[in-house]
Amino acid sequence: MTDPAAIAQRIIEMVGDRAEAQAIVSSGESALTRFANSFIHQNVADTTRAVNVKIAVDGKVAKGTDNRSDDAALGDLVDRTIEAAKLSPADPQWPGFSPPAEVTDPGNYDEATATASPEARAELVEGFVAAADGTDAAGFCDTEVATVAYTNTEGQTALGRQSRATIDGIHRVGTVAGSGHQTGRGLDDLDGAAVGALAAERFAMAADPYDIKPGEYEVVLAPECVATIAVFLAVYGFNGKAVNEGQSFLQVGEQQFDQSIRMWDDPFAPGALGLGFDGEGTPKQRLDLVNDGVSASAVHSRKTAAQAGVETTGHAVPGWDAYGALPTNGIVGGGDTPVEEMIASVDRGLYVATFNYCRILDPKSQVVTGLTRNGTFMIENGAITGAVTNLRFTQSFVAAFGEGNVLHIGDDRRFADSEFGPGLVQAPSMHLAGWNFTGGAEG
Repeated sequence: MTDPAAIAQRIIEMVGDRAEAQAIVSSGESALTRFANSFIHQNVADTTRAVNVKIAVDGKVAKGTDNRSDDAALGDLVDRTIEAAKLSPADPQWPGFSPPAEVTDPGNYDEATATASPEARAELVEGFVAAADGTDAAGFCDTEVATVAYTNTEGQTALGRQSRATIDGIHRVGTVAGSGHQTGRGLDDLDGAAVGALAAERFAMAADPYDIKPGEYEVVLAPECVATIAVFLAVYGFNGKAVNEGQSFLQVGEQQFDQSIRMWDDPFAPGALGLGFDGEGTPKQRLDLVNDGVSASAVHSRKTAAQAGVETTGHAVPGWDAYGALPTNGIVGGGDTPVEEMIASVDRGLYVATFNYCRILDPKSQVVTGLTRNGTFMIENGAITGAVTNLRFTQSFVAAFGEGNVLHIGDDRRFADSEFGPGLVQAPSMHLAGWNFTGGAEG
């Protein structure tokens, strides 16, 4: 049996009246073209299937996984998960499985990407590499496609398909490097030459970096930096579990950000990548997180919603039960200022291309420490005048977006890589009045 929907339905049939259950079955393909020293050195592809079952017996819950789909394997998976559930402690906050509800397919799937050849990825890599002479270009171009089916004993079913393509890389000589990134629904959304040109431009500006003193600097942050801020706000702030446990900054209805800040989650937005349902089979829809600086809502799974006395928002992530809910189709509202104008308005500050190795220090205040990487530049009198060595920062991400600190928002919103990976956030560049740098890369 290979059809995900048929496999999921077969699991529910096997459970019968012995328990409550849900089945999530995904099948797909991933392909990767990796390059280093300006040459492709690896082409790999993988076809995968994941069978996940969650079973509840009188409020006692257990999960099981497998990658096989024959009846013998499915029967064994069901039987051992039922037995594991019977031996588990009862969960007094068990909310039950999702009731039947119609799921709309957002159409976030590109058929051409599903059948893309290594040559198609190599063509994008060629454009990236050719953007600069005499550098060691390194990075990857990859694609992922998946079909996901959901079924439970309450009668809820859902089926969706999604795809993603990414090109990411650097131009480098020695320790001097510049980076570029692009993610989209399919390979046709990517422009290897444009991404390579950005990386090459950053590389050219990054020569002869020098040290600067720690302190608070005015900054222009590229979309990758803004995406990382947004992801940390989502994981540690808008997460309903963190809110319920008192570990989040979030105060719904209060102005906690600058009035220019808008954030939302929407799998139906143009160019989005996600499915139309979450890991519990709940239909997804647009959810506002921040409206004109006012915190609008937390994201919830069925369990965290029940604890909070609200309805689930459809943001359960398979395998994330211990961590809570997460918006995976995040959007940071864009502005109308070109990044060149942001830089031109800075008397003395820094342009930062990417963050690296970010770690939360205090979830309640969203104080994060991390490093700059692959492009940190001094701005003086409205122009980039040179590169500086990588810096460590210690900064509240809530305060970064706080009232009066957001000076301009860019017109360049796009999918940007983040600390949690590509394809989670669409973000623009931002011009902030202050960012707290605490030292060099070594401390």
